[in-house]
Amino acid sequence: MDIRPYQASDANVLTELFYNTIHAVGIEHYTKAQVDAWAPLPIDYPKWHQRFDACPPWIGIIDDNIAGFITLADDGYIDLAYTDSRYQRRGVATALYKHIEALAIAQEIKTLTVNASYFAKPFFVKHGFTVLTKNDNIRNGKVLVNFTMTKAL
Repeated sequence: MDIRPYQASDANVLTELFYNTIHAVGIEHYTKAQVDAWAPLPIDYPKWHQRFDACPPWIGIIDDNIAGFITLADDGYIDLAYTDSRYQRRGVATALYKHIEALAIAQEIKTLTVNASYFAKPFFVKHGFTVLTKNDNIRNGKVLVNFTMTKAL
């Protein structure tokens, strides 16, 4: 897998990857109503373009296809970490995570934080994160549980 920086032309593909992944994989831990609240349709592409421009992700590429992406803010916050449902459990998330961890260390970031879903929580535990809090988030009228997690570097 190759890892490259975000390009503005990636925005629609990344947005669709997010929506498709939530609807394909999120249903394993959340109800259909919760998944629909998490990734509502129709897709608001301009909102996502702004989000990616504000914190550009790193992109994982397999066979010329975008397989996943991850963000790292200057303060060490990982806001988005998603792997296309077709590439789940093939090392995409691990490679992307290791890439941003190395960047964080090089930038002398001391702590990484993430708000991980039920699905992502085991991944982050495997990579040395610990749970600080369990959070009940209201999104589009539905409660979505996630976990604030941290890792000292």
